[in-house]
Amino acid sequence: MRGRGLMFKKIAADALGLSDIGKIIDPSDYDKTDADDYVMHEDQEKIYFLIKTKKDEYCFTNLALIHVDGESAVSSKRTLKRYPYSRNRITNVLLETAGKIDLDVEIKFKIGEVQFDIDVQKNQIEKLKDLYKTLTYISDVTHENTVMTRMAELSLDKANTILQNSRTDAQINLATQYQELTEFGFKWLTQVREQYHEKDFGKVFEKYINN
Repeated sequence: MRGRGLMFKKIAADALGLSDIGKIIDPSDYDKTDADDYVMHEDQEKIYFLIKTKKDEYCFTNLALIHVDGESAVSSKRTLKRYPYSRNRITNVLLETAGKIDLDVEIKFKIGEVQFDIDVQKNQIEKLKDLYKTLTYISDVTHENTVMTRMAELSLDKANTILQNSRTDAQINLATQYQELTEFGFKWLTQVREQYHEKDFGKVFEKYINN
């Protein structure tokens, strides 16, 4: 059964006219890709943008980038790599447009520690601009969230230091104060994390991606 599925995917790839230069796949053809098999539909994960070459697939969902990494265009062997946005910050988003003789445009970005440079057919530049806007927005949001979380952590550390260095009345139990501060800090940081640690960016994709 799995062999028949792989054959179907190969036939679908040929039908889509794929080459080493990526092609942005229409939503109606998502089921013809390998990446679709690894989307967590059970957890309301949804594909919003998908670039496919003969060798690789770059699938952008509301939760993560799914990279189906092929060893070569003629091999059926694939390595699945998943990069959740909540644990892998997107940075250095760049879009390089085509010159007069170029056949492709290129979107570049870093997710976590991994650099991606993806070539796409230049006649699909308008769609690629939508992805550029989306990744830029997510990059800005996650940066601000990181800053706010770090500020909350530093504030709590400062309060803890002040308490430890303060002169207290003999009747005040420093250990009790420390415990209360620790419990308060845990609850506070949990609230901060819930507010500034986004996992689902579906609304961002829906705002910028014109499917």
